[in-house]
Amino acid sequence: MKIKDYDDNGLFENKKKKKSKVRHVETHIDLPDDTPEVGGEYGQPENMLDTWGLAKQEATLLRKKRKRFLRFGIAILAVILVVLSVFYFLPAILPGFFKGTNIELFVEKKVNLEYDDTYRVVNYYCADLMSEPDPASERITQVLYNEPVVLLEDTGVNDYVKIRTTDGIEGYIKSFRLTDDTDSVEPDLHEYKLIVSDTYKNVMSHANNGTLITKVMMNTVLYADVKRDGVYQVALPNGDKGWIGSSGVIELGTREDTNKVSCRYFVSSVLSQSNATYIVNGLTQKGMSVNGLVYVCADVNGVKLPRSMKEQALQGTEVELQYDVVTGDLLLESIEPGDLVFLKSPYSDSNEIYEMAVCTDTGVLLMVSNAKTTIRLRNFKATDDIAARIVSVRRIFTE
Repeated sequence: MKIKDYDDNGLFENKKKKKSKVRHVETHIDLPDDTPEVGGEYGQPENMLDTWGLAKQEATLLRKKRKRFLRFGIAILAVILVVLSVFYFLPAILPGFFKGTNIELFVEKKVNLEYDDTYRVVNYYCADLMSEPDPASERITQVLYNEPVVLLEDTGVNDYVKIRTTDGIEGYIKSFRLTDDTDSVEPDLHEYKLIVSDTYKNVMSHANNGTLITKVMMNTVLYADVKRDGVYQVALPNGDKGWIGSSGVIELGTREDTNKVSCRYFVSSVLSQSNATYIVNGLTQKGMSVNGLVYVCADVNGVKLPRSMKEQALQGTEVELQYDVVTGDLLLESIEPGDLVFLKSPYSDSNEIYEMAVCTDTGVLLMVSNAKTTIRLRNFKATDDIAARIVSVRRIFTE
């Protein structure tokens, strides 16, 4: 049995370990006989709960440590419940409450795919559509970058396949100019529809200081998913992405078409193609025809026209030409800017349409040069040979 010694102050000493003296409130202390009675010199004892608001365990110097693991576990559980509520329960439950409403956050976007596995998409800035699977055959028209076409037949001849355009023109095109990935033209897979209204636009690998991926020509249609200040991120054939500047493009809803505008915008688009290199039935500044020019310029300004010259001669309204009652000369003012002018051959008396032009101002036509190398502006007078060659004038746009 260990002997506990107390000093005069009631503190016990552990002589064996010689630790510093510690007073334990719980330890019974025998007070000396001369200790003052309660209420004497030291006053009445205080009730710690009533006086200081301390509980029994808080009023003692020695108390057991609280268990902290329980509180920590409760905190972790609360965090887990909050995370599950935000990322799992709420997304799963709330759409059911708002189903059928117009609250945009909970509207489910419907995806209706337009193109099946018979479609292909052009992956070059433009591709020639030929009358036969032969590069020496007649060029019917061209198809533009990201334009969907229907694959009709793999000819196995000169790497040509037979296709049909969305406006019903059939012909032959090189197979390597097409891809079977149609995601870049599916409207419901994207946020914006863009139509190139400049003569061409660069598509870059990055929004800033990127490298050139391709050039896209006027009337090329692209779909975008991201819009930032001055740029769009567009979907490209083969699943690629690119960036294009916002100037010189028309932004629409993915299933919207361009609104028809006045003829001055059409004329402005036509003039932007002045001095383009001429090729038969071409659609781009790298190779343009007058009928191709009219097709793309009308489309970006809200009017759908056929691609061929003969079909364009049947569009719009016929303009009744006015002649001077004295001289019989053509009144140039009767042909207005934006009118399509169809002319017969200078080498034949036949009234069959031989070529066409676009009036850009009174007495000014944009037409193929005499050398058949470029499309350029040409002034003419009422007494010139060109006035006598006019067969028909069609008005597509009005002020």
